[in-house]
Amino acid sequence: MGATIDIRPSTDRFHTDLGWLDSNHSFSFGRHYDPDNLGHGLLIVSNDDIVAPGGGFGTHPHRDMEIVTWVLEGELEHRDSEGNAGVLYPGLSQRMSAGRGITHSEMNHSKTAPVHFVQMWVAPDELGITPEYEQLDVNEALAGGGLVPVASGKGHEGAITIHQRNAAMWVGRLASHEAVTLPHAPFVHLYVAKGSATLGEHYLGRGDAARLTETASATLSAVEDSEVIVWETDLEAHR
Repeated sequence: MGATIDIRPSTDRFHTDLGWLDSNHSFSFGRHYDPDNLGHGLLIVSNDDIVAPGGGFGTHPHRDMEIVTWVLEGELEHRDSEGNAGVLYPGLSQRMSAGRGITHSEMNHSKTAPVHFVQMWVAPDELGITPEYEQLDVNEALAGGGLVPVASGKGHEGAITIHQRNAAMWVGRLASHEAVTLPHAPFVHLYVAKGSATLGEHYLGRGDAARLTETASATLSAVEDSEVIVWETDLEAHR
């Protein structure tokens, strides 16, 4: 497989509008199915969700999945069947390992303001593990600029741990004109969550994504103050 950069505009994403939920899906999800768009590397779900005040996802089950949630604006309240509970806010990374089975709810903590977040799933190394939960405030690290490891199975210091040794997630809150080098990995998924940036000759606005395969030394430059989410994975998920 040769080096490729596949640009995916925000207008190409699957869209779900339930009134209380405005969701855009980077890959096949729920009723939206495309056999040619099941993920990139080990990343198989990347949903950009806006939940209305007082709304949210009631208690529902998950199994054998590493689920990472990243809040962009507002606050998201989490509760699960393992007794974990908390309110997620921008800069607080959260990982839930569904393992052999867990139920949880995700509700907008505010009755007056929407909450905007991105939720991402990767398959675990091992099936049937004991469910786990972890969260960590990384705002101080993000304030230093550059790309910051936020969730990793590769042992990155300062990141929450996911049970997938071949995957890591990075976040950058980039100042206008700041440039960063994307990780070099067989599969890299770049998502522009806020602002805009250029990747070589490609312009990426808010909600746009790039799927890189076997590409070395790719440089991302912020056009304006921006927030980007980057996944690197060494393998492709089994379908």
